[in-house]
Amino acid sequence: MNQGLKLKLENLPDTPGVYLFKNKAGQIIYIGKAKNLRHRVRSYFNSPHSHDRKTSRLIAAASDFDLIVTDSEIEALILEANLVKEHHPRYNINLKDDKHFPYIKVTTREPFPRLLVVRRLEKDGSRYFGPYTNSKSMRRTITFLSRLFKIRTCHLTIPHPSGKVQKVCLDFHIGRCGGPCENLQSQEDYSRNIDSVIMFLMGRSEALIKELSARMEKSSKRMQFEQAAQIRDQIEALTNMRQKQKVDAGQAVNRDIIAFAREGSLTIVVIFQIRDGILIGRQDFQLISEVDEIDVEVISAFIRQYYTDQPNLPEELYFPVAVPDEELIGQWLSTAAGQKVKIHTPQKGEKLRLVDMAAQNARLLLDEILIQRKQFKERTSKAVQALKENLGLADSPLTIACVDISNLGESDAVGSLVFFDNGKPKKSEYRHFRIKGVKGQDDFAMMREIIGRYFFRLNEEKRTGTDLLVVDGGKGQLSSVIRELQSLGFENQTVIGLAKKFEEIYFPNRSEPLTLPKSSPGLGLLKRIRDEAHRFAIEYNRKVRSQRTLKSSLDYLKGIGPKRRQLLLTHFGSLDRIRLASLEELSAVKGMPQNIAKLVFDTLHVTKKSDNSVG
Repeated sequence: MNQGLKLKLENLPDTPGVYLFKNKAGQIIYIGKAKNLRHRVRSYFNSPHSHDRKTSRLIAAASDFDLIVTDSEIEALILEANLVKEHHPRYNINLKDDKHFPYIKVTTREPFPRLLVVRRLEKDGSRYFGPYTNSKSMRRTITFLSRLFKIRTCHLTIPHPSGKVQKVCLDFHIGRCGGPCENLQSQEDYSRNIDSVIMFLMGRSEALIKELSARMEKSSKRMQFEQAAQIRDQIEALTNMRQKQKVDAGQAVNRDIIAFAREGSLTIVVIFQIRDGILIGRQDFQLISEVDEIDVEVISAFIRQYYTDQPNLPEELYFPVAVPDEELIGQWLSTAAGQKVKIHTPQKGEKLRLVDMAAQNARLLLDEILIQRKQFKERTSKAVQALKENLGLADSPLTIACVDISNLGESDAVGSLVFFDNGKPKKSEYRHFRIKGVKGQDDFAMMREIIGRYFFRLNEEKRTGTDLLVVDGGKGQLSSVIRELQSLGFENQTVIGLAKKFEEIYFPNRSEPLTLPKSSPGLGLLKRIRDEAHRFAIEYNRKVRSQRTLKSSLDYLKGIGPKRRQLLLTHFGSLDRIRLASLEELSAVKGMPQNIAKLVFDTLHVTKKSDNSVG
């Protein structure tokens, strides 16, 4: 443990808050909350032999930590959930892709609100419902409600800010809109329809049907028979929708039934949403966690992350296991909902049956994902097998390397080599090359240099070549590579050329190329490998150009040597960002004196002006 860390541990506060462990690179690797930061954080570093494997790995990787003090434990709980969702630390349980789930937004701040699909919650006064994991079902719900209650789907601002006259569209003529744009529908009538939509989305369909029945009876008594008929049709559609629900949970209360299934680092969580005693939907989520994480920690982490962005909380939550901080979570959810939210762990009866049913669904989904992963592996193997047959090889090409070059004109020429093992990238074997021995734009010579350096190193390390070597190019590139391989003693290396234009495959000592069908799995694998080599080469070329530009701009400055150039590049990432940096930002770079920072700022500022003045 370093001295800085020891000093921090000695001065920890006895207050609630959040702690953030960081690795040597300054990346956040774990976020936790505590009622007493001093006791909680110090516990990680006391009695290290008593920790489980996950905690031991965490402490071994942690080299620093930050604190955020809060006024209460509930504030710490909420802050922890928000920070985990923002940073996705390595050692936290993470809700996979949760921020991409869609919501239904009712734009209640508008005089004539609309139903929109959005991906983020905003504090704009609108009503939000979701998140929905099944976007098709969500869109069907929007279509059903829009047509049933004649909610406008246009993007018009009604009324128009400048008083412009607007005309009704086709939706009005086919009875799917009341025509508020031409004042054919009052704001009061439209608002009643929006209230009905909101009641349905909140799961209050039974109360909505009762309210509509009262309206229908009222319209009938007033002899408004056309309006009464429309309401009758709405009631019938809503009743049919309710009858499609598969489970009646008895009491007319709002509940979320939560269960999960785990295998390895993957957890599937299923939520049954029960509103007014009727099961109205099922949502499922993926969690990524450490293999040895205990079940109660997994479900507790999910609850804190999921309900942070849940705009409509139910009255009751049912979990398969008792979770830590149950009382604290209940207080937090009750405060957010504005009503008492009860947490239960049922042991028998109908409630346990619902939890078990959710668990069965989670297990089925997990098995489906595992089967899909297995099939993907098999498909990958089939692509390798297909490539063997396509190319007429004696053995399956389990190891494939592909080389490519990237340069702009005659400068910054680089090369790349990517490596695939059984159809999947093996990035530990990827290699970058700076072209050193070729002047001018000679693609053949550059390719020979890359092959020569790579296979020379294989020779020194007493390693064999790959099952297949792919060259990005046609006959010329292939011929130059073959000569280089022969000079290094790798004349038995299987090598082909893949030309971009028509995806033609060239072989040594064969005049005509092979053209495979576009649907061929073997060709698909070759293209994927070739495209990856191209991406890797371009990425390196950009990095080299950025470094060269930085060097050429700063080399002649007194006081700017290789170390300070590297400091600037590491801190800002590119010359463009250094040029945009203020004097204060440059001065804040560790190891950068004020006078040197000013010299860099003045020089790059002048350079930027001169660049902008060209042309």
